[in-house]
Formats: sequence, C-alpha cells, structure tokens
Amino acid sequence: MTNSEHSSQTRARTAILATLLMATSGSLAAAESVEVTPRPEERRVDVRIAGQPFTAYVWPERLSKPVLFPLRSAEGTLVTRGYPIDPRPGERMDHPHHIGLWLNYGDVNGVDFWNNSEALSPEEAAKMGTIHHRAIRGAESGSDRGTLEVDSDWVMPDGSTVLQESTRFVFTGSEDTRSIDRITALAVPSGGERVLFADNKEGVLGLRVTRALEEPSDKPEVFTDAGGKPTTVPALNNEGVNGVYHSSEGLEGGAVWGTRGRWVALSGRVEDEDVVLLILDHPNNPGYPTYWHARGYGLFAANPLGQRVFSEGREELGLALDPGESTLFRHRVVILSDRFSAERAEAAWKAFVAEYPE
Repeated sequence: MTNSEHSSQTRARTAILATLLMATSGSLAAAESVEVTPRPEERRVDVRIAGQPFTAYVWPERLSKPVLFPLRSAEGTLVTRGYPIDPRPGERMDHPHHIGLWLNYGDVNGVDFWNNSEALSPEEAAKMGTIHHRAIRGAESGSDRGTLEVDSDWVMPDGSTVLQESTRFVFTGSEDTRSIDRITALAVPSGGERVLFADNKEGVLGLRVTRALEEPSDKPEVFTDAGGKPTTVPALNNEGVNGVYHSSEGLEGGAVWGTRGRWVALSGRVEDEDVVLLILDHPNNPGYPTYWHARGYGLFAANPLGQRVFSEGREELGLALDPGESTLFRHRVVILSDRFSAERAEAAWKAFVAEYPE
C-alpha cells in the first residue's frame, strides 16, 4: 500500500467513525483513546477507554468459551449481569452459560456449544462442545480506537477441532458512547469433516444484561433449551427493573422475540443513567436479517441460524460448510448513555454497514 493510499484509507475510517459518533450521540463527539492490554498470564486482555475500564476479553479455565466481561457504559455503569463470575445482589442466577458478550451455537454437527457451563454434571459436560482460546494474534491501542485479534478452536467431545475461529474486535468510544465490532470467521479445517449448523434456538451472538435492563415480570417462568432441558426463571422484586426492547421493524417488548430485524435496541434506566444497548446485524451475514432471541429475563441474542425454530417450520437455513470453507459474522454492539431513538439506531446501523461494505 502506498503512503497516499494509506492516508486515504485513514481519512475514510475517520469519517466513518465521526458518522457513527454523530449517529449514536446526536452530535459530533470527539473519539476517545483506547488502550488494549494483553495479560496472558492472567488469561485476559483489558480494554480501557479514556483511561477508564470498559471491558476485558477473558478465558478463565472455569468457562467453556472466551467472553467479553463485563461491559460498561461511558459513565462506567455496568450493563452486563455479574453472575456467575462476579455475582451482585438481586441478580437472577439462572442460565450460568450466559456470561457477558459471546458467540457460539447450540447445534454443530449435533453437539451443543451454547449450554455448556460449570453447572453441568461431568456426564452432561462430556457431551458438550467447548471453545478454547488459542492465541492472541494482535492487540493495538490507538487515539480513536483499539483492536484485538484472537484465534480459538471449537472442540468436540472427542477432542477434535470442528471449527477454527478467527475474531477481530474493534473498540471505540466517545463522551457518551461505547462500541464493539466483532468480526468472526469460522472455518472448517482442510482435513476436517463437513459441518452442519442445524437450525437451533440457541445462538449466535449473545449478551446477558444487568437486572435493571430486564423486562418487569410478576410470575416465574420455565424456559426449555433445544435439548428439552427446562430452566425455571423465578419472579423477583421488580424495583428498578425497566428494560424495553425495540426492533427496526417497529416492534416493542416481548413482541420482538422470534422476529427478524436489522437491529434491536434494549433501553432502560440503570442506577441514575439512561442506557441503550444496540445490536446491529449486517446485510452480508448468513441468514440476514437475523431472528432475535431476545428474552425479557435478560438474554439479548441475535440468531440468524435458527430459522426453522423461529418461523415454526416455514423456513429452514441449514448452514453447512465443507472442509476448507468458512463463513463470516459481522456485528456491532453500541452502548449509549441516552434514551432510545429509532432514528439514531437506524443511523448507527447505516454507519456500520458503510464501514464494512463487504
């Protein structure tokens, strides 16, 4: 690349970042510096924006997958549930596999990667898939963004690697905005077997939110996973619980679950701060526009691969990859210190698509 080409590309990225900041905050806010600090001996990479903690990429031995945990707003407010890593008073203690922000799936050649956790019995865990962090390929701090590139292996119960994952995270922020791009390539090893992502409810990009961003509920509920295992979600004190989902298709609340959309926002007040969590899908993702596995108890997930389940059999994707083939997932998660605005959400989605045209 020539110097002029590099300068042109840098100017383009800066213009797109400015568009994103205007779209999400409503004004041209200055991008803040991002520090990305690997600490492999602690099995983590810390991310700070404007000198303040934002999140960390962690892969402790007790977890069955790497995750970003916790996530904070620009004001430092925790927007993810603490349980089971760092439980906080008043939280739900269901679904221990819901931790921070993660990506995996409930049926890869018949093996469940989604529901694996330390809460399972040894016999149950032996049937589950596990995602092992393999390497940090790159970590870069910057005046307006930070990046982290990592490799992981999706490992079957027999110890074989069914998928090789390469993920690039891009972290940005302003005075009232935090943003994460997760660009994940999943490849079948050249000497491996054909991989089928059978349509399944459990997937793909997941976020478990703090109690205040749940929807108020006055009764216990039972949710069954794709394998038929029930989990009871009890009724709790609803004081301060005020989350509301909003989709790009104009739906709100519980009506969002099991519907398609190019973006979904979750808004509410956490402590003394108005917060919006926004997940953006990309037109080039498999199964676009994604279905939303967005539950009132705090699971906020985009699942483009479970079409047969969400459509009640009217559609089926059955994504399959042969040895040597790969697929790419592009998502952006935005945390706004603001009230929900459909116009700003749509503008943020357009800025995301413009930054990744292919």
